[in-house]
Formats: sequence, structure tokens, C-alpha cells
Amino acid sequence: MTRPTPETLAHSARRARPATEPAGDADHAPAPRTGAAPAVAGRAAQAGADGRAATEPSPAPVSGAGSLVRSLEALGVDVVFGIPGGAILPAYDPLYDSTVRHILVRHEQGAGHAATGYAQATGKVGVCIATSGPGATNLVTPIADAYMDSVPMVAITGQVARPSIGTDAFQEADIQGITLPITKHNFLVQTPEEIPQVLAEAFHLASTGRPGPVLVDIPKDVLQAPTTFTWPPTLDLPGYRPTLHPHGKQIREAARLMTGARRPVLYVGGGVLKAGATEGLRRLAELTGIPVVTTLMALGAFPDSHRQHLGMPGMHGTVAAVYGLQKSDLIVALGARFDDRVTGKLDSFAPDATVVHADIDPAEIGKNRHADVPIVGDARHVIDELIAAVTAEQAARPAADLADWWNQLDDLRERYPLGYEEPADGTLSPQYVIKRLGEIAGPDTVYVAGVGQHQMWASQFISYEKPYTWLNSGGLGTMGYAVPAAMGAKVGKPDTTVWAVDGDGCFQMTNQELATCALEGIPIKVAVINNGNLGMVRQWQTLFYGERYSNTELGTHKHRIPDFVKLAEALGCVGLRCENAADVDKTIEAAMAITDAPVVIDFVVGKDAMVWPMVAAGTSNDEIMFARGVRPAFDEDEL
Repeated sequence: MTRPTPETLAHSARRARPATEPAGDADHAPAPRTGAAPAVAGRAAQAGADGRAATEPSPAPVSGAGSLVRSLEALGVDVVFGIPGGAILPAYDPLYDSTVRHILVRHEQGAGHAATGYAQATGKVGVCIATSGPGATNLVTPIADAYMDSVPMVAITGQVARPSIGTDAFQEADIQGITLPITKHNFLVQTPEEIPQVLAEAFHLASTGRPGPVLVDIPKDVLQAPTTFTWPPTLDLPGYRPTLHPHGKQIREAARLMTGARRPVLYVGGGVLKAGATEGLRRLAELTGIPVVTTLMALGAFPDSHRQHLGMPGMHGTVAAVYGLQKSDLIVALGARFDDRVTGKLDSFAPDATVVHADIDPAEIGKNRHADVPIVGDARHVIDELIAAVTAEQAARPAADLADWWNQLDDLRERYPLGYEEPADGTLSPQYVIKRLGEIAGPDTVYVAGVGQHQMWASQFISYEKPYTWLNSGGLGTMGYAVPAAMGAKVGKPDTTVWAVDGDGCFQMTNQELATCALEGIPIKVAVINNGNLGMVRQWQTLFYGERYSNTELGTHKHRIPDFVKLAEALGCVGLRCENAADVDKTIEAAMAITDAPVVIDFVVGKDAMVWPMVAAGTSNDEIMFARGVRPAFDEDEL
């Protein structure tokens, strides 16, 4: 096949979190984030797409569309993902001559997830563009996804002309109203003069405090109207004053509890990554000797190989992590939200634990679990101040001896390690495929997962040693996330290998973006874990529905429809297939050797593999199953 070359192939209060200064992590430096709104947009620009300070172009007569594009340039945006259409079309004319790269996606959902992947991989604001009506509504899922996972994204949508709003005009949709519950804030622009200010405020809101998506809806006649572009604008966000530094009294109380607890756990969520606080987290953990668990959204925030890391907690977490939380006497939650997938049945979760809950969003504290010591503040500052306070506590009195606690946890780790059984029917094990992928591709690779069994196996069997190397849809659980998000991540980090680990169900939802990757010179790699079924749904049917497999077989095994190798080639990619363990390594290595085109590997795996351990939905973490029919044995008196 002929491969394209790069030359032929570019309001709500609960989201008002505090911000941080530039991070100090060696492997990743998110764009600088600030606390209160500044007087001018320079700070907003710093928190923009690539962290560059705002340029200050001289005033110039332009259209509203020209003002939009020049605002994006002034904010340091280097790339946007989108599709033109009638209402947004005026913006595409000045974009033609812009320094901003526009990547033409094949579906607006792909644009939104690509912006999210770009943001998650780089720490910068991701930008997507769509037209009115169906174009805008196709962004709803990725906007909701970004909202649940606190991803800084700005979605720009066209709207019908102002006189037509409310008349059910062609391709009209109240996207501002539709997205109100799933955006940090959204705007309907009323005049061309306000475009620079609205854009600057949107970027500032998206990237500071608790990050999140912001929607900017612009009527077509506003884009067409003449105006004068001036920069920088003055931001007007009087109600947006996120708290940056935690209260000293709460920090001291938390330090006292951490020094005296006998069964403590550091429960680390994605907020630690958002704050660029991973180096501080490691210092705090090593200073205290406290065990660490990292949620699905926090993988890589603490090295998987570190002796103090118990693994991921929750529904498919390690036995040691689940029971470490469950039997703890102190939980120090850092940037985590006590999600139901972590707590299991909430009223039975960690019954003997005192809770220190530190979060940048005050609405999260006490939302699901009462916090005995609530701390509102940015995770980086919270951790830095905890280190100082714990050091002072340790100088004043000896810390509690954690030897017994570690003996118990180490015993659990030894008796119940993550593992899997080879399929009895001789089919290829999906866990083996993913484990070898992680070992061959290595810890510097960015791994992007879809949603389902393959997502859980990727979280379990790939070792995440560095921050920002694991991207997934955690809160919303969006099938179809992986391919476009990997595309966005690769655009943001072009010198980094990016692997999408996808399921055959997820892959069929958004694989059209591989055409975008091929034409735009974005050589991602995709491992399709093809078990012929909607795997996680089938697992639940096996366990809870008497093996009545209603509408979960996809036909990708029995009929090879679609044939993923042929599909990959039709979309301008290299297609490979692997069906047995002996060929896994050489197939992955062949994909790694291809750097000038996207690659898709169809890993044909067994359909009966399951994700273990497992806490069934709605049950207590005490009821964790290590494998089917196997419940861990614990000495309750000891624990």
C-alpha cells in the first residue's frame, strides 16, 4: 500500500477549582495555572494551548471571525480539531491564513476526544470547533467526558444568526442550554466586540482551578459583523476566586493524624496529576512511609514499581489496595472524589477510617464521604505544606510504627498478586497481549485506552512509571474515546510513541479518525483486543444473567465483519493480525518499527477471559472476589 507522507498529510460552581504555578515534574510540565482572574488576558494566554505568553497585536479592523482566529493566535493555540459547516463557516476563512493548525476530523465526536487527548497528554487547553445544530450536539459526549475527568477544553460552536435564535431555524440547537450541566461555564456571544474577552475568559476558566470544558457559542451574524480586534482584553470574572493555598490549621491537623495513624493510606486521585504534584507526592509518601493507592485517573502519579504502591483500588483494583482502604484507620484523599467504583457500597466503605480530604473543588469535599479534616486547596500546595507540617510533627514526637500494617499488606500482595489464567481452549490471552505490549513499548510510551475489559487489563498489566502516560475515559466511560484521543495525544507529543489499546466494540465507534491520522501524518498505533464481543457486558451476563448472552456478540470473530486488517488498509493505515502467543512479540515489534503511518493490529483473543479481581456493583468492598468463585481469605482479627 502507499503510505501518505507528512508532506501530503494538521456554570457551574462545582468546577471552580484553584490553580497552581508551573509544575516541577521532570517528565511533564503542565501549562501554568493561576488562581484568581488577572486584570488582563496575559495570564489566560499563559494557561492557553501551549503556555506561551500572549502576544499583543495592534488593533485592526476585522470581522468577528477574524477576531476569533486572532484571539486563538494571541492565546498561543497551535492546533484545533474540527469540521466546518454553515454557521461556523465564516471562521474558516481567516483560519485558512492562520498560524493555527486545523485538523479536519471525520466526526465531531472525534474532534472533542482529540482535544481531550491533546489536553491530557500535554497539560494545555485542547480546542475543538463545530458548526450549529448536529455539529454542536455531536460534541456533547466529549464535553461530558471532559467534564467528568476535569480536562481543560474549549469547544467553539457556530450558532444560527441572532434574529433566528428561538425560531427552530435550520440546524438550530440550544447548545448553551444542552451543555449547561456538563460545562464548567459556557458563553453565547452577543456582539463581535466581546469575542477576545470571551475567548480569554474561556481559556482562563478551562485551565485554572479545577480544569474543565468551556463552551463558546457564536452566532453566524456575529462572526460576519465588522469589529476592531484589540488585545489583551480585560477579564471580568468577579465571582471566580478559586482558593489556591490550604488553611494552615487543617494542614497541621492532617499532619498530626498522619504521624499518629497505625493503618494509614494515601488515596491519590487525578487531581494530583492536574496540579503537577507527582514529585511532591513521592516525597510525602517516602517521608511518612504510608502506603499509596492510585485511582484509574491517577495511574502514573506514583510509580507502579515503588515499594509503597499497593496498586489501583476499586471495582477491579488489587486486593491489597481494596483492603488497604477498607481496613485503614486514616485515609488521606488527595485530589480524589470517593467515586462509587472505588468505594463500592458507600455505607460499608472504610468504616473505621478517619478521613482527611484535600481537593481543589470545595463541592467534592463531603459530597460522598464525610471529611473529618476538610482541606480546600490545590494538590501541589497541599502536598508541599503537608511535607513541611509532617516534618515538624516528626521532629516533635515519634511517628507510629507501621511495621504491622505493612506486614499485613505485604502478605496480601504476596498471596493475591495480579495475574491471569491461560485460556483453556488455547486461544490468545488478552492479558498476555497487553502485558507484552507494555514491556516492549516501555514506560515512556503514552497509552490510551477505550472502555471495557481491555481498559481494565491495560490499567492492571502495563506498568506506569511516569506521569501523563495513561489516558482514558474514567468518569463517563466513553466507548470510542481511544482512537481520537490517541490522535490528539500524538499531535501534542509528536516525538512520543502513542498506543491506543481498544476493544473491537469501542474501535468500531470512532475508527474513522484513522483516515484523519493517515492524511494528517499522525502515526498512532492501535492494538485492537478483538474478543468478538462487547466483553465487559458479556462478563456481567456470565456472572449475573445466567450466561444469557443477549446482543453482545459483534461478529468480528465468527464472520470477521469487519475485517480489521482490510479496514485499516482502507483508512490509509498499516494493518496487521496476530492470533497466537508465539507471534505477539514480533507483531508488536513490527508495529513499533513503522513510524511513517498509523498501524492497527487485530489481536484475535479468546472471548471468555474476565477481569479479576472484582467487586460487584452495589456490593461492599469486603466482598471482593479474587477470581471466579474465589474470595480472598483474611484473618479478620489481625486486620
